[in-house]
Amino acid sequence: MSLPLNSALDRLQLSGIRKFAALAKEVPGCISLTMGEPGENTPDAIKDQVALDLAANMTHYPPNNGHAFLKEAISEFMARQGLAYSPDEIIVTAGATEALYAAATTVLSPGDEVVIPGPGFILYESMTIVNHGTPVVFDTTPTNYQITPEALEAAVTDRTKAIVLTSPNNPTGVILNKDSLAAVAKVARERGIYVICDDVYNQLVYADGYKSFAESYPDLREQTIRVDSFSKPYAMTGWRMGWIAADASFIAQASKIHQYMVSCIPSFLQHAGVEALATDIAPMRKMYRQRRDLVVSRLREMGLDLVEPEGAFYAFPSIEQFGMTSEEFCRRLIFEGGVALTPGVFFNGEGHVRPSFASSYDVLEEGLSRMATFVDGLR
Repeated sequence: MSLPLNSALDRLQLSGIRKFAALAKEVPGCISLTMGEPGENTPDAIKDQVALDLAANMTHYPPNNGHAFLKEAISEFMARQGLAYSPDEIIVTAGATEALYAAATTVLSPGDEVVIPGPGFILYESMTIVNHGTPVVFDTTPTNYQITPEALEAAVTDRTKAIVLTSPNNPTGVILNKDSLAAVAKVARERGIYVICDDVYNQLVYADGYKSFAESYPDLREQTIRVDSFSKPYAMTGWRMGWIAADASFIAQASKIHQYMVSCIPSFLQHAGVEALATDIAPMRKMYRQRRDLVVSRLREMGLDLVEPEGAFYAFPSIEQFGMTSEEFCRRLIFEGGVALTPGVFFNGEGHVRPSFASSYDVLEEGLSRMATFVDGLR
């Protein structure tokens, strides 16, 4: 006899990114440009803090929301970014994934809707569905991935509870401009809805004048939920460390979700988090910018249209000219070309593919050369 489970799970699929990363491993010599993971290792100074804390027997339960010293460091770090959050308005989480899930669980009741500009990271739909909400995705492709008031208003209803923003964006690398942010602020202000900001790429920006939504609209502080992570800027993807910053009234409720979901992150990681926040990532940002320039140049040489990414470490070229789905293109590219990308359909961006340029420059060069050969063979 099969007993019933949570009905929301029937609407979920496992990660397509992981699916194609696993497929690449089945092909000997295949170069994988699928994962959004830095090719570099965590800096030694950060890792050394763990050894020190283990030697000091920091192996017991820490406070649920994080040690005071780490929350103070995060608060000071955000202050340097123009954001005013006290340590008591911060929850240290098991990566941005837990932070986003905790935010959605805190906000949503069954039947609520979450507006998601697409293309976007598929987690936003999943976290909505698991909480018995309805994701409402609208396409920003016609406007080069910017949000227009008309498109946003068409997506918002009386059941809308939140909007999710990612800037820089995954998978496009696009930064939302002032008009896009203003459109969101207007709707949030007039409709009284939350803005969940997935800001995990905010330190990997290659254009001048970047401002986050939270920094741009401090008057919407009580409606803004900011998520950030140690993973991308400090090459700490396997550490699973992130945080939520929000108004104290929200944090009081989100703390319940965090406490019963994961309790806390390991105590002996938290001084390493302080060390990471003091790390200068300018050299890493410069390196990613060089890789971005290489990817954009080579993709355009291949005759693939794309909007130049201004942040993160992804590009999102169109493959519509080849008359096949993004899954078919990426599957053939693995087996015929020896390089793996992620199909755009997994981001609500069919007709596109996502190469990650988080790999080393040499690996990236070889992967792009293989891709060029494959593309030439399709013509």
